[in-house]
Amino acid sequence: MMKRFVLWMSMALLGMSWSVAQAQDLTLGAGDVVKMSVFNNPDMTVETRVSDGGYMSVPLVGQVKVADLTVAAAEKKIAGQLESGGFVRNPQVNLLVTVLQSQQVSVLGQVNRPGRYPLDSKRSVLDTVALAGGIAADGGDTITLISKRNGENRREVIDIIDVARSGEPNRGFSLVGGDIIYVERAPRFYIYGEVQRPGTFRLERAMTVIQALSAGGGLTPRGTERGIRIKRRGTDGVLQTIDAKHDDLVKADDVIYVKESLF
Repeated sequence: MMKRFVLWMSMALLGMSWSVAQAQDLTLGAGDVVKMSVFNNPDMTVETRVSDGGYMSVPLVGQVKVADLTVAAAEKKIAGQLESGGFVRNPQVNLLVTVLQSQQVSVLGQVNRPGRYPLDSKRSVLDTVALAGGIAADGGDTITLISKRNGENRREVIDIIDVARSGEPNRGFSLVGGDIIYVERAPRFYIYGEVQRPGTFRLERAMTVIQALSAGGGLTPRGTERGIRIKRRGTDGVLQTIDAKHDDLVKADDVIYVKESLF
């Protein structure tokens, strides 16, 4: 568990440092509240909301369309209009988004604080999950990203262990408004019979039958390692009973039964 926590925090910190550097790439949209200031022109400081049509009110200039522009592009556009209109020479415009309404993503499933989160910079999936408090105790190692790109619905499954091992925590997983992040529940297996702690346990990767027995506290004095059986539902939905060996791999939702020794 501690190794899993350290792994998750390392990836989250990498993601956050990446997102801060990308703040100027934030795309503006309807409903966003923007504070504008112009260097050496304090009377032009204003806080305004982007209209449903995508316009923001700029002193002296009037309505300027900024929807679908990045913050940096909007600053450049407003500066150009101030200069071309003869209002300010060499204006240095700064835009600060104080309320981000247009670009939000939903984080659902096994996270500590599920909900909707603003994309106040160019964020990755792991970065946004970190904003939601990180993966909860019941969370698994896979994240599903549901998105819409170029008019097509997409579903991607992200294996955070593989991402961590690759050393590229943000590869190909940048977000846009309307995306949905779903953190899957960790797979489980069940063990009962002659074990010290029968019950439900988290299924670790490449877990064997003998490791599953250890998770259950080992055998009782009456238990035997011979004749261990696994009840497993096949792809056709039919429940199968399998005679298990110690090094057989356990699968999600397996039910392991440990028999009582006859002697």
